[in-house]
Amino acid sequence: MTTLEPQDATEAQGSGYAAARLLLLQEKERTGPSRRTALARLTDDWLAALFAAAAPPRGVALVAVGGYGRAELSPRSDLDLLLLHDGSAPGEAVAALADRIWYPVWDLGIALDHSVRTPAQARATAAEDLKVQLGLLDARPLAGDTALAASLRSTVLADWRNQAVRRLPELAELCRDRAERAGELRFLLEPDLKEARGGLRDVQALRAVAASWLADAPRDGLDTARRRLLDARDALHLATGRATDRLALQEQDAVARELGLLDADTLLREVYEAAGIVTYASDVTWREVGRVLKARSARPRLRTLLGGRSGDRKQPVERTPLAEGVVEMDGEAVLALSARPERDPALPLRAAAAAAQHGLPLSPHAVRRLAAAAKALPVPWPAEAREALVTLLGAGSSAVPVWEALEAEGIVTRLLPDWERVRHRPQRNPVHTWTVDRHLVETAVRAASLTRRVGRPDLLLVAALLHDIGKGWPGDHSVAGETIARDLAARMGFDRTDTATLATVVRHHLLLVDTATRRDLDDPATVQSVAAAVGTVGTLELLHALTEADALATGPAAWSAWRASLVADLVKRVTGVLAGEPLPDPEAAAPSAEQERLAVEALRTGEPVLALHARDEQPLDPDEPEPVGVELLIALPDQPGVLPAVAGVLALHRLTVRAADLRAVDLPTELGSGSVLVLDWRVAAEYGALPQGHRLRADLLRALDGSLDIPARLAEREAAYPRRRGVPAPPPRVTVAPAESRLATVLEVRAQDAPGLLHRIGRALEGAAVRVRSAHVSTLGANAVDTLYVTRPDGSLLPDEEAIDLARTLEEALG
Repeated sequence: MTTLEPQDATEAQGSGYAAARLLLLQEKERTGPSRRTALARLTDDWLAALFAAAAPPRGVALVAVGGYGRAELSPRSDLDLLLLHDGSAPGEAVAALADRIWYPVWDLGIALDHSVRTPAQARATAAEDLKVQLGLLDARPLAGDTALAASLRSTVLADWRNQAVRRLPELAELCRDRAERAGELRFLLEPDLKEARGGLRDVQALRAVAASWLADAPRDGLDTARRRLLDARDALHLATGRATDRLALQEQDAVARELGLLDADTLLREVYEAAGIVTYASDVTWREVGRVLKARSARPRLRTLLGGRSGDRKQPVERTPLAEGVVEMDGEAVLALSARPERDPALPLRAAAAAAQHGLPLSPHAVRRLAAAAKALPVPWPAEAREALVTLLGAGSSAVPVWEALEAEGIVTRLLPDWERVRHRPQRNPVHTWTVDRHLVETAVRAASLTRRVGRPDLLLVAALLHDIGKGWPGDHSVAGETIARDLAARMGFDRTDTATLATVVRHHLLLVDTATRRDLDDPATVQSVAAAVGTVGTLELLHALTEADALATGPAAWSAWRASLVADLVKRVTGVLAGEPLPDPEAAAPSAEQERLAVEALRTGEPVLALHARDEQPLDPDEPEPVGVELLIALPDQPGVLPAVAGVLALHRLTVRAADLRAVDLPTELGSGSVLVLDWRVAAEYGALPQGHRLRADLLRALDGSLDIPARLAEREAAYPRRRGVPAPPPRVTVAPAESRLATVLEVRAQDAPGLLHRIGRALEGAAVRVRSAHVSTLGANAVDTLYVTRPDGSLLPDEEAIDLARTLEEALG
């Protein structure tokens, strides 16, 4: 019989563990908690064998802490280990024992967080480092002196409870700092499953709060949410082969397949729902901690005031009436003792409205009772319920936590059945800050500040809540939303006229911003089409307010002073049409005095003439200043290649084009008449200061005479343009807008935004021998939507087949 040396035995144990671990992770039928438990048990046995093989001295224990202590081992989790000793063994022996355990772990490539301490040292370190103390709360003995390990865990737990008044505020601050860094898990397209708010770290914090005995988290669904987050992290580790907690876009389909889910959206919805449960439990728990700590701090002062006899007196609980059946108690809106939710179906909305109006949270006990006992509202709703909903939405930001409390107990879905389809639904466009459901609530919050601008604030608030409700259905969400809004409005008890108005507003909630930023407002057909869709001035003012609220709730990239001014201009023109005022004929409009002066100078010199004028656009948010916007006027003798040359020069100078109008001006000369091209551009600096006009003019001259190789320069820029790795951009798409204008053929280009995109479009149009009348540029995130008004060289519209061929040519050029 061959006897293995200690080193050989350790290597054999390591290889056996590695093989068993690999087999375990490859077992498809073993998933979730079962696999994590099996992996922890397998690792326990291996480490215990390493400990035993090292012939440990007396008074030493190997202890798992943190996630490993909780037996929550994901495939690529690191091991958190503590070698605990009572101080009786020589230091050299303890150090040698540690090496005999740590090195085999490192040899297998497993990340290790390790320490060697006595119980006194462990307690002292925990007293200084909150994270160490949290890890020790989950201490679990693996081998050796289990009584020593159990004693440490009991002592640390007692310390935690004794120090809870001081340490819980530290833990709350730690959670807030982490949330500020990592964001909210339930709204992120690439969430960190561990660090983001609502993630696994917050679950651990809730366990720590419960261990303090000061407060406890709501239990409903919390274990399921924790398991779902752990399952997602396991699948992420298996799909990537890396120890990562960030659910990157390019990994989501593989993670969904690993979990047996339909697609990446289904994965995100499950993760978001779990994070929502954790977030709600955290909010409730920390609010309760704050209440308990406040009460404890007040008790000594009260005892002093009462001469030390506070134990003999019981202070009456103050209840302040808020609404019928609703009172304030201990800083929360709760149900009155006389409330009977089983007989009062409007009570959930009345309680929610009262809480939001007074800026109070809705007690979780009250919400739970309302969910269990309140009867469904009759259809149509009584006026009181409808008015309570409007009051809740009109409360502004304080409505958000109240709405989330209702949603956590399923009350929102009971009131609005179609809400279930948008709950936790991700929005793949990174311009959006929120999921669909939260975006709808945030839009109502923004709309609450705009109610003074409309004649029917109730319709504005309800339209804000429902405007994207169609995103839970296939197809155009505005079309689907119109049908759903009509049904829900009738359910809420709105009359036929109001229901029709709500349906129209939801159907056309994107009409104003899309038209203002992508269409020529000087074209009569543009304004008339909007007027026909809107129908009345009342509907128009609702749409105007909803457009602003929707954009502000979308994210900082969706709204600006420039967009606001374009939408306001469009609304003013449509209001005139609805009032019967005639629209000016753009063909008869004469150039402005400034344009005519520049045109004369360009015709006289035969060279480009430029003028830069600052635009009066104040930032909507002083803390987020917009790029400086200017009006750039260029006049030059009419010649080929002007559009790509100007667009290319602006791109080289890092100027973003917002809109471009081009018109030919015929001027009398000594030899007859001369044609001058006048370009009126709205541009903004991407960052930094605006370039000087003489530099733009010099580069434009070089571009026109061919000495400035714009394509080569832009190619260098584009090569360095940041792109998201692993997520290829969708191909460009060019469409012909039917019957959009009587003055020109309208093309709509949708493509990935990049430096020089308009330059490439201009080159393709020059090659197709068409004339650009105007261009309107809209960019949201990485997506650009450029609308081009083009004609034949003689000014006539392109025939249908010719327009379609031009669209294909543009797609090929941009592809």
